[in-house]
Amino acid sequence: MVDFLFDDFFSVEGINPNGEKFDKVTRIVAQSEKHGMLLHLDVNTEIYPMQKGDRFLMVLSPTLNWNGAPVSSLENQTERKSLADKFEYIMHGLLYKLAEEGSGSELKVGIYVSYGGLQMVLKGDPACCTKFRHDQNLFLLIRKVPNDLVAK
Repeated sequence: MVDFLFDDFFSVEGINPNGEKFDKVTRIVAQSEKHGMLLHLDVNTEIYPMQKGDRFLMVLSPTLNWNGAPVSSLENQTERKSLADKFEYIMHGLLYKLAEEGSGSELKVGIYVSYGGLQMVLKGDPACCTKFRHDQNLFLLIRKVPNDLVAK
């Protein structure tokens, strides 16, 4: 079984917070429900539209293989069953920076990942970030969920 690096339900609270204007890309700001993490994520909204109020499940995983085995090649992933079958939007990226902000009880960890130029910043409780390491390859998987579905 796959050991996820992180998973949680998020609600989109804002779009393009600094007034950015990109063709085909929207920067979303979302808050997680279980862990209170703050997410800034660039999404190719030409293929996966997202807007304020959307709710989604996001998983960060080191692999797409159900058995947890590393992905040996990104080729031929369509020919076998994988985690991707359960999600609508998938990106592969590299964790390029881990940063601590604040101190004491106000300490937060920032996880910075580049998905081929689309950026993700996930900030929050250090206890939720123990599985991450610098130069780590990972997959981001997203599936929208109904707003009335209660997180468990």
